[in-house]
Amino acid sequence: MKVLIAGGAGFIGSTIASACLDAGITPVILDNLSTGRAEFVEDRIFYRGDIADRAVLDRIFAEHPDIEAAVHCAALIVVPESVEHPLRYYRENVGKTVEFLDGLVANGCERFLFSSSAAIYQPGEDFAVDETSPVAATSPYGESKAMVERVLADSARAYPLRVVSLRYFNPVGADPKMRTGLQLARPSHVLGKMIEAARTGSIFQLTGTDWPTRDGSGIRDYVHVWDLAQAHVEALRRFDAVLDGDRRYEVINLGTGNGTTVRELLDAFHTVLGRPITTVVSPRRPGDSAGTYTRSDRARRLLGWEPTLSLAEGIQHSLQWAELRDSVLGPADDAQLTSAGRVPSPR
Repeated sequence: MKVLIAGGAGFIGSTIASACLDAGITPVILDNLSTGRAEFVEDRIFYRGDIADRAVLDRIFAEHPDIEAAVHCAALIVVPESVEHPLRYYRENVGKTVEFLDGLVANGCERFLFSSSAAIYQPGEDFAVDETSPVAATSPYGESKAMVERVLADSARAYPLRVVSLRYFNPVGADPKMRTGLQLARPSHVLGKMIEAARTGSIFQLTGTDWPTRDGSGIRDYVHVWDLAQAHVEALRRFDAVLDGDRRYEVINLGTGNGTTVRELLDAFHTVLGRPITTVVSPRRPGDSAGTYTRSDRARRLLGWEPTLSLAEGIQHSLQWAELRDSVLGPADDAQLTSAGRVPSPR
């Protein structure tokens, strides 16, 4: 099998590409390297370009007519940034996805996996959700994912296109083989901030402690990124079985089913690290929500998938990658993603 992975030079996309390679699936990667890294696509089939660039997409399918499916991981993902720059998020995440879909349909690609998000959900009283829970995003980022899902559902009804939307919860960790990990030196998510505090001696800000959870901090479902990648492999393998008969569209939650508060994550981090980090309580960030965790078993039923890696392993792999990151990617500022000499030519 050969699959197109849009955003395959990013954190999750590159991990999916590694899992595909390990499973005998050939990834063809499309990424504009706006946040992805050239180092993550070395020795892989790679085209540098935007998902909305029809000429690049047409070239990919002309040179790889045996592509059987597309995996769409290309998106902006920082919640507070989406609140500050909503038009940018709707343009990049929604508008360009429409152009991407148009190109896929024109090139005869009929199988589509979408990287969606649990950020679209309105949590219930116990913060647990399943695929039938109400959709009520609290940020432009979450809204952009919900909008794309509506576009996909409508497109699947109108065109020869079948879609599985995989709703991620909260990815942690890195490729256990340390081929890829978080590309940003200063990630904005909570575990990244804990690691930054541990490595630099800075203060970790525990943002939002007045949520109606068991300890006041937000609650999340932390799933290892390698487990997420394995779910994509199973979705590709079982795609036709998941969408059999007249079924054109399906949504599947990808999480552990365990709700972990940020305070509990901090305790687990201290245990793995072997020492505490300095922590202060701070107000909520723009666009924050109390959070959710999945109560669904749809992924197990349809994909035969269950997480195998623990939260402690996710923390350990994240710490291990943080130690290796600069030697793999270099210490350059994140705004200076690539230089002309390091960007591989499309092939």
